[in-house]
Amino acid sequence: MTSSLKDRLVEIRGIESNYTDAWGNPAQVTQSSKDKLLKAMGYDVDDEQTLEKQVNSEIGESWLSPLNPVQVNRQGDDLFLTLRLPIELVNDSYVLQVLTEDNQVYSQDCIPSEGELINVAHIDDVEFQEYLFKLECTLELGYHNLKLLASDADEIASMRLILAPKSCYHPGSMSLGKKIWGLSVQLYCIRSRSNWGVGDFSDLAMLIKEAAQQGAQFVGLNPIHALYPANPNACSPYGPSSRRWLNFIYLDVSAIEGYESESVQKIVNDAEFQSTLEFVRNVDYVDYEAVTRLKLKALEAVFDFQNDKYLSKNTKVNKAFKAFVEEGGESLEMLAVYDALQEHLCAEGKPSWGWPVFPKNLNEFQKPGVSKFKKANMKRVKFYLFLQWQAALQLENANSVAKEYKMDIGLYRDLAVGVSEGSAEIWGNKDLYSTDASVGAPPDVLGPLGQNWGLPPMDPEKLFKQGYQPIIDLFDSNMKSTGALRIDHVMALLRLWWVVKGDDAKDGGYVYYPVDDLLGILALESHRHQSLVIGEDLGTVPDEIRSKLADNGVYSYRVFFFEQAEDGGFYSPSHYPVQSMSTLTTHDMPTLTGYWHCLDLELGKELGLYPTEEILSNLYRSRHDNKQEILDSLHGHASIPDWLARHVEHLPMSKELNFGMQMHMASGTSALLSLQLEDWLQMDKPVNIPGTFKEYPNWKRKLNRNLEDIFSDPELVDLAQGLTQARIQASE
Repeated sequence: MTSSLKDRLVEIRGIESNYTDAWGNPAQVTQSSKDKLLKAMGYDVDDEQTLEKQVNSEIGESWLSPLNPVQVNRQGDDLFLTLRLPIELVNDSYVLQVLTEDNQVYSQDCIPSEGELINVAHIDDVEFQEYLFKLECTLELGYHNLKLLASDADEIASMRLILAPKSCYHPGSMSLGKKIWGLSVQLYCIRSRSNWGVGDFSDLAMLIKEAAQQGAQFVGLNPIHALYPANPNACSPYGPSSRRWLNFIYLDVSAIEGYESESVQKIVNDAEFQSTLEFVRNVDYVDYEAVTRLKLKALEAVFDFQNDKYLSKNTKVNKAFKAFVEEGGESLEMLAVYDALQEHLCAEGKPSWGWPVFPKNLNEFQKPGVSKFKKANMKRVKFYLFLQWQAALQLENANSVAKEYKMDIGLYRDLAVGVSEGSAEIWGNKDLYSTDASVGAPPDVLGPLGQNWGLPPMDPEKLFKQGYQPIIDLFDSNMKSTGALRIDHVMALLRLWWVVKGDDAKDGGYVYYPVDDLLGILALESHRHQSLVIGEDLGTVPDEIRSKLADNGVYSYRVFFFEQAEDGGFYSPSHYPVQSMSTLTTHDMPTLTGYWHCLDLELGKELGLYPTEEILSNLYRSRHDNKQEILDSLHGHASIPDWLARHVEHLPMSKELNFGMQMHMASGTSALLSLQLEDWLQMDKPVNIPGTFKEYPNWKRKLNRNLEDIFSDPELVDLAQGLTQARIQASE
């Protein structure tokens, strides 16, 4: 096969041939990997003639479209468009018409040949010319529609024209130099005396209130995306069914009208129900199956109550519900139908983990069989719509508590990098995803063997052709009821490590995305929702994305244990970028106690995460050296009591060391400081071990104390006051 055709295609489709690995060494993507990536994108790389036809067809399709599907411009920049037409039409007169988001209309006469000729192509013996043409109008920020009209006003082509701000939104207090702290928590981990074995939105409201009263200015969450009601053990918040909608398991059933009704109380007061409830509350790991069973049973009865009283009549409640459903559109309907369908297949004992094993007539949302199922199961679909409505209301209620206590940020959510293979999101828009590949990471510090996350990537070309609507929807929905959004693996805006099915993670390759367009959309949604944006930029990060994120107003993510100089010393938090959120640990890392006692390395050995004994030995040696460097830095900055030992061999983790490390971070220059509730409670077990699936109970470990008891602890109250004072001093 002519390699030049494949090489050209590799370049056009943004597949990277060379990159720098996590240790700063040059690395290459093999030709075999590049071929597989092209194949995952739908190209027949094994047949030269077919491949050539595919490429020529795509080129022809783009030239036959006078306008691009979408264009993103920044406020203040000149608006230039590219127009493509057959040569015999380029001297004709046309009208460029912009219909703005607020229904204003701007029109401009246009003769393409009066613009700048930038490209020429021959398609089926017809010469096409492409011109650059300036649009002479001033637009407000937003999503607009541009049409190319013939002289008789017939529409020839249209495109989405997005005008975005220069950078993301910054709260006024941040712009004035205020430095704040907050707590981060995995919502499902929260224990309370009243929840049903998993943290819920009422717990969240209580946490926000208590944290605010102690000086915290935000509470950060794990992704709270919709998972799988019919498959509750698929519990990773980073492998959701839909990133636009919420996980119903966080509903506080007792807070919904109808809970106190006789029919519901009969269910929840049943002896077996109460026995199971007692068990799921007290067990140390979330029992997702039992919790889901309890909640669905009670929620069904609550729904029946509301459906009879409100949702089948012309009531204010029903109008509000219908308005929510209408605003949610096809995406919400799709999730509700998917949940009902998966539940139905599961009940019949049929394969049901995801759409790849659904019957053929049901494996895509658009198929007639699905429409037939929906009509036959309208009430069950309505039930799942009801759950999403209630979840949105309860999340907003928690957000309103943050506003009541005038927190600078309040609630911040976490956006996962993708959806799992069997998700509703892919089921409803298969064309967008490359399902023969998965997102992951090349070998790095957190995953020496590389990582494969089982999340099919969006195809950047298909995303462009869909006018970036899926990304717009994602940013919009995840910024609702928040003051900030953390984007997990923010490098995804620039590039993603694709791993083809069946391959090892190390044999993948990077695929580039339209980063400037995506950052523009992010900035626009950030301003619309007045939501600060934090980008998790850990792992193999090219310098270009860090500077680009900073220029676009995205806060960097700085983890103390990774901020290490070449000589082994740890950078003082006083040297961190102001435009960043700093933290000591993350959900993918051991807790402070776990790190200090090397419990993560012990677990990794037990689980077979290290290929050789030599690798493990080097990790232990490196950990010892790092701990000593940390201890030297803490003593050097007087962040811990002078009487604590100065050699790690003689210093186990203690309250003084733990709290001292948190205070050390509070004195730093980062505008935001996030501290994990687990470290406040001096816990030792991690919530997640990267690279494991069933080997460890990821995403299940609860906190070791009830929420009601945490903020009445004098030691924790003193810590909070110290953090608040240190942040005030750091702001001066």
